[in-house]
Amino acid sequence: MNRGNFIKKISLTTIGILILSKIGFTQTKKMTKTAIKNIKPLTLPWETQDPFIFCSYHYDEYPGGNENLGPNASLDGRAIGQDFASKDGWNMYHGTNVPGFPGHPHSGFETISIVTKGMVDHTDSLGGKGRFGNGDVQWLTSGKGVQHAEMFPLLNEDKNPFEIFQLWLNLPKKNKKVDPYYKMMWNEDIPKIKSKDENGNLTEVDLIAGTLNEKVALNPNPDSWASDPENKLQIWTIKLNPNAKFSISGIDEDITRTLFYYEGDSIAINSTEVTQKKLVQLNSKEDIQIQNSSKTSYLLFLQGKPMNEPLVQHGPFVANSKEGINEIMQEYRKTHFGGWPYDSNEPVHDKKLGRFATFVNGETVIK
Repeated sequence: MNRGNFIKKISLTTIGILILSKIGFTQTKKMTKTAIKNIKPLTLPWETQDPFIFCSYHYDEYPGGNENLGPNASLDGRAIGQDFASKDGWNMYHGTNVPGFPGHPHSGFETISIVTKGMVDHTDSLGGKGRFGNGDVQWLTSGKGVQHAEMFPLLNEDKNPFEIFQLWLNLPKKNKKVDPYYKMMWNEDIPKIKSKDENGNLTEVDLIAGTLNEKVALNPNPDSWASDPENKLQIWTIKLNPNAKFSISGIDEDITRTLFYYEGDSIAINSTEVTQKKLVQLNSKEDIQIQNSSKTSYLLFLQGKPMNEPLVQHGPFVANSKEGINEIMQEYRKTHFGGWPYDSNEPVHDKKLGRFATFVNGETVIK
């Protein structure tokens, strides 16, 4: 199952409602060693643990862009509107001219979009818009409902590598109906922690949420589960240089911890070998040491105190009950979450524009 199955054009019925108290995926390898609970294959969408809903990961080797910011290449042989086959190493996803995800609704949770390569053009039903990427993070609280488009403009004429992690973070019941809004975490403002092991091998961490080595991440959105330090929420991207060692200390609290090993060769976690394309569920009370092999490794680390609330998901809508889903759908039928005041369902911004963000209050930030 890919992200397209979650945000493609929805049929406004109650068919297909998914009810989750915990995400129920097939377990593949349960560990008896106390530091590691499970090791599983890394399949799309990436399985997460409460308070996260899932993680969508996309990597595309896009060709050069044309005058319309789409691919300067033939689209023959692609299922335009539903292109997830990775033909020639890239996808159009739901885009018809420019890759990406045209206007679609969200309600009841947050999206945290970490773009490490390439650019995203954001447009939403409340008048927000922007262009961000190359290390920037967008934190969007969908609350009572918003429509937005996420298009991937191909700005370079030769090649356009693109990489994004989009986390779906649940909102607690008390905040599911807050007004929608988003904030930007610009790459140059995100804390970056560099540490060397006893042999001088380097590990680099981008601190998206939480704390590490006495450094504190930028403030998350105020209605987020991450805004309360008691919830111990952490989001890190980790780069382990060859042969580097990196430790994560245990804490005296039962929370969820997951490592996603998405690129590299192999690592050892407390002497247990883990090959790439695996997710590792960790015991939060145990210290772990990660020992990299001879090839650079890349990981994503997620941690958080579970909400332990009922979770009902229907496509891009999240609630605590079937009745809650029906209410969201009725509201979407009635208001379209502010409508869509744009000529195109897949808008992109002028090629000449750099990174910027225009917020609902009219404020514009240009980077």
